[in-house]
Amino acid sequence: MSTPDVAFRRFQSDIQSINKPQKFTFPFYYEPHPLSIVACEELQRELETNEALLSLFDPSHPLCLPAGKMFGVLIVENQAGELGYLRGFSGKLGPYTHLEGFVPPVFDLWNNDSFFTKGEVVLNAINAQIDKLQQDGIYRNAKQLLQQQTTTEKEAIANKKQSLKQLKSERKALREERESQLNSIEFEAFNEDLIKQSLRDKHELRVLTAYWQEQIEATQQIICDFDAEINRLKEERKQKSNALQHQLFQQYRFLNFNKEEQDLLDIFEKTTLQQPPAAAGDCAAPKLLQYAYLNDLKPIAMAEFWWGESPKSEIRKHQHYYPACRGKCEPILGHMLQGLDVEDNPLLLNPELQRPIEIVYEDEDLAIINKPEEFLSVPGIYIQDSVYERMKIRYPKATGPLIVHRLDMATSGILIIAKNKEAHKALQSQFIKKTVTKRYVALLDGIVQEDEGFIDLPLRVDLEDRPRQMVCFEHGKPAKTKWEVIERKDGKTKVYFYPITGRTHQLRMHASHPMGLNTPIVGDDLYGTKNTRLFLHAEEIAFRHPRTYETVRFQVKEQF
Repeated sequence: MSTPDVAFRRFQSDIQSINKPQKFTFPFYYEPHPLSIVACEELQRELETNEALLSLFDPSHPLCLPAGKMFGVLIVENQAGELGYLRGFSGKLGPYTHLEGFVPPVFDLWNNDSFFTKGEVVLNAINAQIDKLQQDGIYRNAKQLLQQQTTTEKEAIANKKQSLKQLKSERKALREERESQLNSIEFEAFNEDLIKQSLRDKHELRVLTAYWQEQIEATQQIICDFDAEINRLKEERKQKSNALQHQLFQQYRFLNFNKEEQDLLDIFEKTTLQQPPAAAGDCAAPKLLQYAYLNDLKPIAMAEFWWGESPKSEIRKHQHYYPACRGKCEPILGHMLQGLDVEDNPLLLNPELQRPIEIVYEDEDLAIINKPEEFLSVPGIYIQDSVYERMKIRYPKATGPLIVHRLDMATSGILIIAKNKEAHKALQSQFIKKTVTKRYVALLDGIVQEDEGFIDLPLRVDLEDRPRQMVCFEHGKPAKTKWEVIERKDGKTKVYFYPITGRTHQLRMHASHPMGLNTPIVGDDLYGTKNTRLFLHAEEIAFRHPRTYETVRFQVKEQF
C-alpha cells in the first residue's frame, strides 16, 4: 500500500459545537480533548472494517500480530484554517511501514534500498560466518575432545601419583627391612638401586604429564585458532553495527514548531542516556508531529490509544488512551514541542496544597497519619510539599528520618511516622523482616468471579516508560499479594489486598494484569482508566510498638 501525498483527514462527524483547545496537549499526562476523541473513534471504526488491518488483529489469521499496537491521532489546522487530523501507528504494523491514510515513518529503515537494509545484509553475512565457524565439526569435536582429555589427564596423573606413592611406601619398608640384614657396602648398593627406582618413577610421571600437556595444547590450539577468527568477526560486527547505528540515528531528523531541526544524536546527547535507545523515533507521536511540520499543518491536540491484545509483560487495554512513553519519546518531544503553546504538566501541581493531614494517633515515639490521595510521601523532583515536609514542621524536635515506609502518591491511607532514631530503627527492622501486616481496600473496575486468591507475579520497572512496571519472570523482583472480595455492586468489586511484598505499583499491577485479577483499580491512570482518584486505600496496619513491644493495630476506613 502506498501513502498519498497528503494524510490530512477531514472529520466525518459534526465538530462545529466543539471548541479548539487553548493549548496543545501535554503528551505525558492528559485527558483526551473532545476533538481527539472524535478522531480516535473515527479511526477505530475504520480499524474494525478495514480488511487489510483486520487480519493483523485476528488470532486465527497467519498475519496476526503477537500483541496489539499503539495508534495515535494529531488534530491539525491547515493553512486555510480547516481542522482535520493525522493518523499514525508506532513502529511497523505487521509487514507494513506505510499504509494509505497514515503518516509515514520519519525514516524508513525497512526500505529494501536503504543503507540500513544493505548494512544489515553485511551484518547478517558476518553472523552467518560466525555461526558456520561455531558449528564447524572440527571446532565442536575439538571442544568435546578437550573436555575428555582434561578429564582423562587428571585421572591418569592421579592414578600415577597414587601408584608412585605406593611404590615409595614399599621402598621405604624394604629399606628399613634390609638395613639390618645387609652390611654397609651391600646396603649402600641396595639403597642406590632404590634411589634409581625413585628417579625412574619421577621420570615416568614427568613423561606422562608432558604427554598429556602436549595432547591438550594441540587440541587447545585448534580451538584457539577458531576462537581467534570468531572473535575477529565479532569485533568487526560490533564496529560495523555501531557505525550503522550511528548513521541511522543521524537519519532521524526532527523538526519543531519553529522549524529547527535536530537528529537523534543531538537530542539524546543532553540526556543521562546520551545514546538513543533502540527504535527511538518510530513511535506514533513523533511521526505525527514530523508530518505536520513538514506539511505546514499546525498541531492542535493529540491522543494515543491501544488497539488489540495486551502484551504479556505490560498492561495495555484495548481502546484505552495512553500517554507518550518517556524513555524514547520524552527527549524527542521535548524538542519537537518547542514553539508550541503546551498545557502545563499537571504532575507539577499539588492538588492537596491546602489540605491538612489527619493525625490518627501519636505518642512520644511515633505518629499514625492518614495520607490523602494524590499527595507525596517524600519530596519529589518538582514538588516539595509532602508528608515528610509537613511532619518536619509538626515535629521540629524529632530525630531520624521520620518516614518509615511510603505509599504511592495516588494511594491514600495509613503511614507510620517515627519521632526518634530508635523508633525508626525498630520499625524499619520490622518492615525488613516482613512482620508488619497491612491491609488495603480497593475498588476494581469490573466483576471478579472468585472470592479469594493469591497472586505471584514478579515485577520490574519499564526502563523505556518509567514509572510504569511490567511483569518479568527473568529479571523481575518477587511480588506476592493475597486478596479477598468484600462486595460486588454496580459492576464493580471491592476487595481487600494483603501485600506480602512491597513492590512499586504492586497492587495496581496485580489487579490489572491478565495473569492477576485482570480487573484494574478504578481511577488507575497507568493500568486502567482515569477517574476522580485512584480507589486504593491503605486501611489497616499492625506492628510491634518500638517501646512497649506490644502488637498495636490501627485502622482508617476508606472514603469510597
